[in-house]
Amino acid sequence: MTKAEEFVALYQQHIKREGADKLLDFLRKTDFFKAPASTRYHGSYEGGLVEHSVNVFNCLSDYLKQDRIKLVYGLDASDETIAIVALLHDLCKIDCYEVKQRNVKNEESGQWEKVDFYEFNEKFSYGHGEKSVYIASSFMKLSRDESVAIRFHMGFSRKEDNPNDIGNSFEKYPLSFALSTADMEATYFLDGKQKEGS
Repeated sequence: MTKAEEFVALYQQHIKREGADKLLDFLRKTDFFKAPASTRYHGSYEGGLVEHSVNVFNCLSDYLKQDRIKLVYGLDASDETIAIVALLHDLCKIDCYEVKQRNVKNEESGQWEKVDFYEFNEKFSYGHGEKSVYIASSFMKLSRDESVAIRFHMGFSRKEDNPNDIGNSFEKYPLSFALSTADMEATYFLDGKQKEGS
């Protein structure tokens, strides 16, 4: 099963909310299933974005299975909520990556060769998490917990006008912290990286 097939299977198994089918149809018409997750770092290859989304789903699901998460933090998210925030947190990256070419010297032959690379070209500037919430909520209603979690999934790795907003989101909406943690785990430990020189 490819990551794209796994994504669709998870999506259809868990997300039953009104409008979910229309959102999935929309995703199929975009580059979501072929786009990279970044230009040079995690998932910087074709299909990296959908792979990252599935990895975040798996990380978040495992994280929320811990007893202390329910007992101490009172966080008990439904399977649908887990799927929504994990699988849809990076919708903001849809149709933003363009394949370009550059010359790179082949270490073995000493010859210059044209290689493909991704360039990020934002066509609709609306923020990172904000844009993902906007796209998802254009098709289906999100809960406040889901919206806040997607909005602040970058955690402290993203500069905010008011840095206190991140900590406040984590404190008041534990799902926000959980998604940010899962996103970092997938980014730094599970997602593939582009090979040097490619």
